[in-house]
Amino acid sequence: MTKNMGVADRAVRVLVALGIAGLYATGQISGTVAAVLGVLAVVFVATSLISWCPLYLPLGLSTMGKK
Repeated sequence: MTKNMGVADRAVRVLVALGIAGLYATGQISGTVAAVLGVLAVVFVATSLISWCPLYLPLGLSTMGKK
């Protein structure tokens, strides 16, 4: 796996995941919406940790910047 996520991309994903966690913790989301957003938050954190997003491959995207 070649890294395809830059620092800013990773930071935004973690912030979004924290926002989803905050919404859940305060009871603003629940049920199916909470489950779907929870899975999305876990995926965002996981992809941020490994700096690789599988969705970027077929789209030919990379946020790593120029080498």
